[in-house]
Amino acid sequence: MEEAAGAAAAPPRFSDADVDRDPGAAAQELTTALEKNPDDAECYCQRAYAHILLQKYADAVADAKKSLELNPNNAVALLRKGLGEYHIKNYASALESFREGQRLDNVDDTFTIWIKRCEEILNASQTDLQPLPPKIKYDWYQTESQVIVTIMIKNAQKDDVSVQFLERKMNASVRLPSGEDFNLKLDLLHSIVPEQSTFKVLSTKVEIKMKKPEAVRWEKLEGQGDSPKLKQFTPDTQHLYPSSSHYTRNWDKLVVEIKEEEKNEKLEGDAALNKLFQQIYSDGTDEVKRAMNKSFMESGGTVLSTNWSDVGKRKVEVNPPDDVEWKKF
Repeated sequence: MEEAAGAAAAPPRFSDADVDRDPGAAAQELTTALEKNPDDAECYCQRAYAHILLQKYADAVADAKKSLELNPNNAVALLRKGLGEYHIKNYASALESFREGQRLDNVDDTFTIWIKRCEEILNASQTDLQPLPPKIKYDWYQTESQVIVTIMIKNAQKDDVSVQFLERKMNASVRLPSGEDFNLKLDLLHSIVPEQSTFKVLSTKVEIKMKKPEAVRWEKLEGQGDSPKLKQFTPDTQHLYPSSSHYTRNWDKLVVEIKEEEKNEKLEGDAALNKLFQQIYSDGTDEVKRAMNKSFMESGGTVLSTNWSDVGKRKVEVNPPDDVEWKKF
């Protein structure tokens, strides 16, 4: 009778199949059982499984940890702890749980599968966290005798810059202040003279000068295959300098715009008067200019006449303003 009573008082056992059938009901019954026997490691482990099926992953981790406190060598509890951690995206802890479980049970392939998944995610995240190399810009232009490439790198050290010149290639390597390497390899449109090509390291850039064998205009910096028909170098009347940028500047147009701005600028006082005289002189005939020069010089700067018919026949006398006394030094 005592044995029967003891058996009746024993907590019910829940298999995985029991939990699978109704994880919600199983979790409730396991909670009731744990209230009666709070040190039952198996009940915590099975309730952790019920929580996983219910997608209550944080609760699953808590129950698995409690089960492991009571029974540290429970590989199944480590598996369920790892599954909960994986689903709350704590991949490093999950990987540690799976590896520890595999050490206790090296037969179950489930650990191997989950270890591989965690490693793939962690490796991918490490790759994503690596800083991207800085985007380095370079530009180019040409003169009659040289093609100049400028690499926009600040504070590069001369010993960290290497440039190789070949007949139709230029290879530059720069160790950046960050410790990374920047490499620029160009397949040039035309030939250069390698032994007469140089580079210079400045505080704001690396300047590479490639010597042209003859004065021909490069339509672009790079090109492959047969050399295109060469064009003799002539000054570019439009000043459209080649560039790696997506746009070009018309420098003549820019000069015209600046002059127009200066012309339209509103001045006051002496500045406005001087500008007026400059405009009159600039637009005037030779006689007007002679009249202005003669009257200004002879009058000591007190008279400015544009009438050559008048001032050309006489000496222009000093004529200061009424409130000014003229003194000759």
